[in-house]
Parts: sequence; C-alpha cells; structure tokens
Amino acid sequence: MTLANKTIIPIIIGPTAIGKTHLAIQLALKTNGEIISADSMQIYKKMNIGTAKPSTDEKQEIPHHLIDLILPDQRFTVADFQEQALTKIDELTIQKTLPIIAGGTGLYIHSLLYDMDFSKKEVDQSLRNKLEAIYKEKGSEELFLRLKSINSEVALRIHPNNWKRIIRAIEVSTYSSQGIKDFSKDLVARKNYCFKVFGLYQDRNTLYNSINNRVDDMLKNGLEEEVRELLRCGYNRNSPALKGVGYKELIAYFYGECSYEDAVGLIKRNTRRFAKRQMTWFNRIPDVTWYSLNGSSSNDKEKELEVINNLIIKELKGVGCSEK
Repeated sequence: MTLANKTIIPIIIGPTAIGKTHLAIQLALKTNGEIISADSMQIYKKMNIGTAKPSTDEKQEIPHHLIDLILPDQRFTVADFQEQALTKIDELTIQKTLPIIAGGTGLYIHSLLYDMDFSKKEVDQSLRNKLEAIYKEKGSEELFLRLKSINSEVALRIHPNNWKRIIRAIEVSTYSSQGIKDFSKDLVARKNYCFKVFGLYQDRNTLYNSINNRVDDMLKNGLEEEVRELLRCGYNRNSPALKGVGYKELIAYFYGECSYEDAVGLIKRNTRRFAKRQMTWFNRIPDVTWYSLNGSSSNDKEKELEVINNLIIKELKGVGCSEK
C-alpha cells in the first residue's frame, strides 16, 4: 500500500481547557470515528474530575481508548503509550473505523509522529533510584544543576521544579550520545502511517479565563472529594498520579501546608503554566493546521468548534500523504 492510499489519521492538539475532546467527539460522529486519548493523566483509574475525562454520556456516544488503564500508583511510560496507541490505530483501521487522536501530552504526540525507538532506552533502575533519592534529600534544584552540567541545552527547556522531567532528561542524556534534541529536526517522521495534525489555540487572556473557569467547575463537581477518596484508598502524594496539577495542591491543603484559597489559586496558576508548556511542545511540530478560537462564551466556542469540525472534514477529504 502506498502512502497516498493510506487512511489519513487526524491528531487534535491544543492546550488544556480549549475544547479538544468536544471537537474530537463531533468529528468522530461525522466520520465513523473513535477517539484515542493522548493524555498522560487520563490513563489513571479513579481520577475523573481532575483529569477532565470525557463524561459517561460522551464515552457511550463515542468509544474512547487509552483511558482508565492503570492505578494511580503505577507507572506508564511513553513507550507503553506508543505501543498501545499504534496497536489501537491498526485495529480501528482494519475495522474501517477512523482513529482520531486527541490530547495535550506533547511527548505522546511526538511518539506517534516520529519513529522513536524506546527499546534501547529502558530505565536503569539503579540510576532512577539514585536520582529519586537526590530529589527526596535535596530537592529538584540539585537535580536541575546536575542536568545543566550534563546537557545545558535540554535544561533550558525544562522547568527547574519539574523533577520528573528532569530525572528522565538526565537518564536519556546519560545513555544517549546525542541526548534529547529538537524532535522536529532530529527525528525521522513515521512513514507507515499518515497523520495530519490540527491545532486549537486562543489568545492568552481568553484561554486563561477558560482555565480558571474549568478549575472552578472541577471544584464544584467534587474534585476535593475525589482527592480525599484517593487518600482513603491508600494512595499518597508520592503516588505518580497524585503529583499532577489539581491533586498535589489539594493534598497540601489537607496537610495544613496552605489555605484552601491558596490551594485553588495554585491550581489555577499551575494549570496556566502547564498550558504554556503545552504550546511550547506543540510549536515544535511542523505542518500543523492551526485554528483560532475567538469567542469568549461557551455558546460562541461551540459554534466555532462546529465550523472547525467541518473544515477538518473537508481537509481530510482533500489532502493526501506524501513522502517526507
């Protein structure tokens, strides 16, 4: 089969709270599609509100895949995502169902677009244990200084407090002669799939208002109780999933480390910072068709997403695959 004959697989990207899930569902309804989540938090069970998973009704309307895969204290690597996502893409394609990728985890998206081989990048557990011990004893600052000494270029692209990313960068930089570089320049595009990336963006103030409103809605819908229930189930702040935004701040509040108001403010601030980092990732991806959302109200946004949905359908029918 030539590339020109292959199914064009849409990937919908954009920062948190912009409407990716809504757009993906509308696209799936009109194209006989099913959705594959590319969100590193939605893989966790028992965590629905804080991860903004699709509702029960939405999942009944359109099947969603790679959601609710593991428990909050388990680990799930990019290699795991890549393997499961590509397998699901193959299954859906054979069934004549359109796979629609939607999510905000940049590295997940890159693992599909580029021929990234993780087989030689397995974790050296002794190094991982050593680095985690450094974090527990001296904090993320010491890890960040170590990363700067190994690969200063990579260190510039990682927040000094994001200790999980710092550890992974140290691991990869240690065992790779090249380290982590600009994916769009140094990785080869995957040739046995035909992906087309569509991106959503908004001006900063409008997006930040949407983020703040989403956090308020999550709290009204029971985020605090969701976190308390996770703690009652025996999970704690050291569980991988509970280090996510929305969870770690409320746990700090439960432990008396900050007030409720401060915790809410931190959730909003950290989510806004997360959205900024997402766009940094996405801006590295070449050949993205970007769509701007200009409306400030939910009604305006829904109308705009409907227009964008129709434009994507037209583009999927009109574009072909070519060798890169």
